[in-house]
Amino acid sequence: MTEAEFRALALGLPGVVEHAEQDHPDYRVGGKIFARLGYPEASWATLWLAPEAQAEIVAASPGAFRPAPGDAPGQIQVRLGEAPHPRVREALVAAWRDKAPRRIRDHFRDPF
Repeated sequence: MTEAEFRALALGLPGVVEHAEQDHPDYRVGGKIFARLGYPEASWATLWLAPEAQAEIVAASPGAFRPAPGDAPGQIQVRLGEAPHPRVREALVAAWRDKAPRRIRDHFRDPF
């Protein structure tokens, strides 16, 4: 997956806006960050996920996903060049659902 594909997936979700913070674009829904591109390095992304989803996604694709190091509960890092497109989309939608307000989330129908 490329950075452009990640950006397009994130911005394709309802209610998402891109915001630049700390020189890295992040993606927000309802004012809450659910994804950041280019962190911890340019070819990576970070997702905010519920712990159970985090564990499941990392276990399914350990070469592409890893828990964020240190004191970052609920964050996983995605190695974009190694991550399969369907798995990234699944993780991105899960992160979005965790942060999206109910009024937006309840009207979302994932076509995939």
